[in-house]
Amino acid sequence: MQNKGAIRLLAITFALVSLYQLSFTFKTKSVENDAREFAGGDIQKEQAYLDSIAGESVYNFFGIKKFTYKDCKELELNLGLDLKGGMNVTMEVDVVDLIKSLSNHSKDATFNEAISRARKMQENSQEDFVTLFARAFKEVDPSAKLSSPDIFGNIDLKDKIQYGASNEDVIKVIRKETEGAINNTFNILRTRIDRFGVAQPNISKADISGRIIVELPGIKDPERVRKLLQGTAALEFWETYENEEIHPYLLKANERLVEIRNAESNNSIIEEDKTNVEAPKKEDKEENSLMTELQDSLKNDSLSSFEDEAERAKRFPLFSLLNPMTDNRGHLAKGSTIGYARSRDTSKVNEIFANAQIKSILPRNVRLLWSVKAPSWARGNDILELHAIKVNTRNQKAPLDGDAIVTASQGYGDSSAEVEVSMTMNGQGAKTWARMTKDNKGRCIAIVLDDYVYSAPRVTNEIKGGNSSITGDFTVEEGKDLANILKSGKLPAPARIISEEIVGPSLGKESIESGMWSFIIAFSLVLVYMVFFYSKDAGLAANFALITNLFFIFGVLASLGAVLTLPGIAGIVLTIGMSVDANVLIFERIQEELRAGKGLKLAIKDGYRNAYSAIVDGNITTLLTGIILYIFGEGPIKGFATTLIIGIFSSLFCAIFITRLILDKRASKDKGVSFTSKITDGWLRSGNIKFLEKRKIFYVLSIVAISISIISLSVRGLNQGIDFTGGRTYVVQLDKSIKVENVASALGVVYGEEPEVKTFGSGNQVKITTKYKINEKATEVDEEVERLLFQGLKPFLSEGTTMERFIDVNRKQSQKVGPTIADDIRQAAVWSILFALIVIFLYIMARFTKWQYGLGAIVALAHDTLIVLGIFSLLYGVLPFSLEIDQAFIAAILTVVGYSINDTVVVFDRIREYFKLHPKRDEVEVTDSALNSTLRRTFSTSLSTFVVLLAIFIFGGTSIKGFTFALLCGVAVGTYSSLFIATPIAFDTRKKVANVVSKKIKK
Repeated sequence: MQNKGAIRLLAITFALVSLYQLSFTFKTKSVENDAREFAGGDIQKEQAYLDSIAGESVYNFFGIKKFTYKDCKELELNLGLDLKGGMNVTMEVDVVDLIKSLSNHSKDATFNEAISRARKMQENSQEDFVTLFARAFKEVDPSAKLSSPDIFGNIDLKDKIQYGASNEDVIKVIRKETEGAINNTFNILRTRIDRFGVAQPNISKADISGRIIVELPGIKDPERVRKLLQGTAALEFWETYENEEIHPYLLKANERLVEIRNAESNNSIIEEDKTNVEAPKKEDKEENSLMTELQDSLKNDSLSSFEDEAERAKRFPLFSLLNPMTDNRGHLAKGSTIGYARSRDTSKVNEIFANAQIKSILPRNVRLLWSVKAPSWARGNDILELHAIKVNTRNQKAPLDGDAIVTASQGYGDSSAEVEVSMTMNGQGAKTWARMTKDNKGRCIAIVLDDYVYSAPRVTNEIKGGNSSITGDFTVEEGKDLANILKSGKLPAPARIISEEIVGPSLGKESIESGMWSFIIAFSLVLVYMVFFYSKDAGLAANFALITNLFFIFGVLASLGAVLTLPGIAGIVLTIGMSVDANVLIFERIQEELRAGKGLKLAIKDGYRNAYSAIVDGNITTLLTGIILYIFGEGPIKGFATTLIIGIFSSLFCAIFITRLILDKRASKDKGVSFTSKITDGWLRSGNIKFLEKRKIFYVLSIVAISISIISLSVRGLNQGIDFTGGRTYVVQLDKSIKVENVASALGVVYGEEPEVKTFGSGNQVKITTKYKINEKATEVDEEVERLLFQGLKPFLSEGTTMERFIDVNRKQSQKVGPTIADDIRQAAVWSILFALIVIFLYIMARFTKWQYGLGAIVALAHDTLIVLGIFSLLYGVLPFSLEIDQAFIAAILTVVGYSINDTVVVFDRIREYFKLHPKRDEVEVTDSALNSTLRRTFSTSLSTFVVLLAIFIFGGTSIKGFTFALLCGVAVGTYSSLFIATPIAFDTRKKVANVVSKKIKK
């Protein structure tokens, strides 16, 4: 092997990078273990501990760079919800409402008919709604104009849509406005999630336009999440207090807080002073001695003169959390910011100001709101500013809200380096803005979204006409974000939840334990098998490559920020099986060269060279399947595909290069290398099975099996999961073993019809599926369905169980899939399988230069798919685990396709080789010889993969039993079809074509 030094360097570099990436996972686990020990089982105390060190350095990487706990958490290997517990939500921006809003809710008959028709078209289409609307509008009335004043030619869009503009031009504007609104909704949701306090939250845009996927690990209050995500963005403009106006009240509040704390420590009761203090008085010198000390300390960098934190917290309980806003000289700074605090302390500050005695000190019309992010002067620090908002309106609402904004954009001021945001308001908004800016010259006006201050610019002059600009010390990106926020008022893009999944922490813990045990057992079995079958020398070399492969896979997953799920673990284990296949192919080839009389070094060289073709072809076809799976899959399926794709590349590298380095090193030192054990040396070496002679028997067997499958599919059908039908499912652990009929009957009373109830795992755990109000979009429906679920299950729960305990303890998992997303999943599943078959056919046809090989492979794959579907159709409801057809099943089918085609390609590769070696021999004899020569390899690969999957099936937990059962069936059927279906089909079609050609030549 050439370039050994480069390969060795690459392997070492790869290992170091993987070790670096995984070191963050080890560090976070170490810190979390410390927190667990410190808390002694108190979850709130544990979380408080982690919050307190979030911004502190916990990892010093060889003195090169320091990382905080928060940094380590962001870089650690992410675990999916099925392993960690939490909530996964798919949201859809309501583009229909958005388009109606742009048209000022037009009453035009053509417009509304087009909207209605586009909605129906969307049910069976993957195209975006704007495209469908344009097509529907043309179908309704080809001569109608979207630029009509009654539709989009309104005053709000006059600067973007010219009078008489073509429909194509109008659609371009609508598309741009829609995409902008979707992006803005995404930004708002991301900001809300960042404030939610969830470790490793993840928000991303789905492939389908307008859809947003939100993942919140460890979440325990789903209803709060739903309200947070689906709440309408409230953009408001508020007048403010100046810092110097509020500071005296803060001094008085601190003094009152000291009194309260002292009284509490002395177990005395302080009667609440119900008199509202308009302003603290300063005549009493003794009363203000503490305040004077505070003012002096402000000049020495915000209380830093107090070295003892405990003493500082005792004397200044408010200001130890909320630092007064001062300038460089220690004087109170100008503006609406009255102080700043670390983000983890904001809840404590809120608690102080929520106290009735403290609240009574502050002005009646003040509201205290935090900034949305750290100010520019504290960039990179975990700090937020507190602003004082002035509420002067009778109805307590903002004098100006987001509906007044027509447009906003980011630009630059007089200096090209100064970022500014320009905005334009409508007529009524311009009048209100002019009054506000006139009344607040020299003061700040706060721009607030969702009760967080995004900006508080100072007014210099009265602004008339509704056109104004906001300047400040913010970056270009922050300017763009602010412009988008301002535009959100005019273009509200309500987002609704169309799919959600909730996994309880206990079920997540069970998944981790069962998943890891299945993984460890499966991996151990593979290691033992390789040593048993291929002796200590070759077996240990392969095992070292397998362990290295595993290390690399986890390292790459951590580097990419990918999420490891339970199907992902299954993907890794399947990758191990494929890695075994590559080593098996290589070792079998080397043994052939040794039996031909070649020396060890030459045998290793030629063995690798002859094995490359089959290894590469097999892995490329599986890689193509993985890519299709990644493109069409979502959630856990995408996680499975990710690990599969990474594993294929890693397995190829380790099998081809790592084992080669080990074997070459032993050979160069004249150390013998054995590639088989005494027990397995002669196993399946001299097979003489007449495959083609008996092909008609196997044709009949397969036709019978396929016929039974088709009949079952026609009569019984498939047990489709909610991924394909839409609905809600709940996994609930009851307090005693029950009969599912009784549970279904009890729930039928509250839901009006009986849901589907199945035992799920243990005898007291059930899976409940209902379509109750699945088509209703109101946010209250989810809460109602859960409340009715609790009501119906009360007889099966312990006496005194509350709704809160039911959700926290009994309800292990819940999932909701709306009808729209169910249609999309069904279509994606069909397309993914079709694309996989087409791509594999084209690849094999090109690689083997004969279409008959491609046909044989496709027939075998169709054969495998139909039989696996038939097994699921025949056995659902019979076996003691779920055989639902869902996204995970589609992943299993495509994996079966990948495995089967890998096996078939290896067989085809050997047949092609034998025809080249023996061009004049009888075709039947050559084909049979080639098939017999692959039996040893087929046996090793199929057995090792089957044993691995069997370990996952037995030890892997209830949630993936159906998934692994499909894979087990697929491996067995796929191995059979590669030998007895694919090759005979290719042979018969090739023979038939040859006969037709021969007859034409004779004529």
